Amino acid sequence: MDRHTSLALSEADTSGNGMNEMDSGAATEAFSRPLAIEAKGLVKSFDGTLAVDGVDIAVPEGAIYGILGPNGAGKTTTLRMLLGIIDPDEGVRRVFGHDRPHEIGRLIGYLPEERGLYPAMKAYEAIGFMGALRGMNLAEAREKGRALLEGHGLGHAVDRQIRQLSKGMAQTVQLLGTLVHDPKLVVLDEPFSGLDAINQGKLEGLIRDLAAKGTTVIFSTHVIHHAERLCDDVAIIAGGKVPYAGSVETARDRIPAQVRLETKADGGPWREVLPEDARREGDFWNFSLPESGIEPLLRALIEGEAGILSLSIERAGLHDAFVHIAGEAAAKALEAEPENASVR
Repeated sequence: MDRHTSLALSEADTSGNGMNEMDSGAATEAFSRPLAIEAKGLVKSFDGTLAVDGVDIAVPEGAIYGILGPNGAGKTTTLRMLLGIIDPDEGVRRVFGHDRPHEIGRLIGYLPEERGLYPAMKAYEAIGFMGALRGMNLAEAREKGRALLEGHGLGHAVDRQIRQLSKGMAQTVQLLGTLVHDPKLVVLDEPFSGLDAINQGKLEGLIRDLAAKGTTVIFSTHVIHHAERLCDDVAIIAGGKVPYAGSVETARDRIPAQVRLETKADGGPWREVLPEDARREGDFWNFSLPESGIEPLLRALIEGEAGILSLSIERAGLHDAFVHIAGEAAAKALEAEPENASVR
């Protein structure tokens, strides 16, 4: 490689592509903490249609955990079973060690996918009402509602009726009502839905703040980049099953990193050492990072007089990993049961 060569490694593991199902170090660290949520073998059907089929989930206390899946994958049904809103047909679930989550509702804040507030209530009254439902004194809950609205830039909306608020503001009010009683576990079903980019950013910041204080946050989403920015661990739900549960980093490593190579020479013996999936796109060669890593390939390219001008390595994103894992799961389901019924 001559002095004009540039080498850029973008978040890459140059020693290989790390295809392990679970990262043992991350798993050991995660499960050394007590579990906020533990579920094994959850199964649920509605009117003969299988919605969730054998879901296993373990969420350590203090984690930010994402439930990822397309619309209709079974995310909402799973969350409702975890919280005891509906009972599974099979399987067990525990929240902070309790197998009847509804009995510890004071410890839980839940934002359902279906948003709903009484339109005639004022914003602070709505938050106070939700706090009272979780066991707070109504007057204290209303006062805290005022403080939360002020603290989140909605002081001007304290005395406005819900019907007078924008959709995003009303959603923020409902979220603050979910948090007013200081729950240890916050469960958010598609919380970013309906929010503009600014309020999505504010919500991400709020979730980080909750986790920093030791609150466990679990949220469902079909918009993967929120999970990639926020989550320690994720579970991917596809067709009512969980084909992957583990760290975000390990999920990304399920797809080999991609190499982008630019050379001075057009031909020569170096071409023979390129991986089989190498393809030419303009001035660049693109291919998957070999399992042996980049160093043996670099040596071969230099010895073959490729004249390397630039080389970069980029890891796959969580979205790519999600598409890959969910696609594999769908293909396996079709092979096992060609007429597999749709799930809710």
